[in-house]
Amino acid sequence: MMAKVSDLLPPDVPQGPWALFLDIDGTLLEHAAHPDAVVVSDRLRELLVKLELQLDGALAFITGRSIAAVDHLFRPLELRAAGLYGLEHRLVRDGPVEAAVEPADIAALATEIATELDSVDVYIERKGPILAIHTRAAPHLLERATQLVEQALDKLPAGYRVLAGNAGVELMPLEAAKGAAIRRFMQTPAFRGRRPVFLGDDTSDENGFETVNEMDGISVRIKPGGPTVAPYALAGVDEVLAWLDRLGRDGSANTAPLAALPG
Repeated sequence: MMAKVSDLLPPDVPQGPWALFLDIDGTLLEHAAHPDAVVVSDRLRELLVKLELQLDGALAFITGRSIAAVDHLFRPLELRAAGLYGLEHRLVRDGPVEAAVEPADIAALATEIATELDSVDVYIERKGPILAIHTRAAPHLLERATQLVEQALDKLPAGYRVLAGNAGVELMPLEAAKGAAIRRFMQTPAFRGRRPVFLGDDTSDENGFETVNEMDGISVRIKPGGPTVAPYALAGVDEVLAWLDRLGRDGSANTAPLAALPG
């Protein structure tokens, strides 16, 4: 059931053991015109380490970025992560990465779309089997980029879908889904038996929210601009960091309420 922004409530984090799943861009970090323009502070790194320790390891990134890109941002940390919407996994901290490769047809399509759009303000990100067109710096080209990606479905093998975002569009395999990534983590020893909590900010996170809701967990949409299946919300990145910081200071992940989104 989709909730309106005005209906979103301020939940309490559940008592007992729980697990924390975090989107990155728009949730932990403000969006930038180019994905490489974001910066991770030492404070955030320290906070993530502290929370992971408090949760006995039950903390993971669930992101559209590749795990290599995540490691570059958060180095020297190599936390548990699902990258490329679950096409890549690192199931244990500092462990091996199950990586994904770029098919030749996706590589060719990236070149075609770059030629068609012909704009230095559009960033075409090649993420293995996922092709992302970022138009945050050229919002007038979002509609055209979406058309090109949708038209490409007819040229590709079956099994791809188009996912529109807040400031771009992505082409990805059907099996790329944040909900499936969360389910996989929940079957591993560090997460098993815990109640999942997932924070995300975009349409690509809705699938994860649905999964967490089915597990009787807590799903939190960051700065929602419209209906969402998440029953809870935070107003932006600053509010997310303040909430996480409060958990870290308290030394407990069971007592801090999430702030209500202003209606």
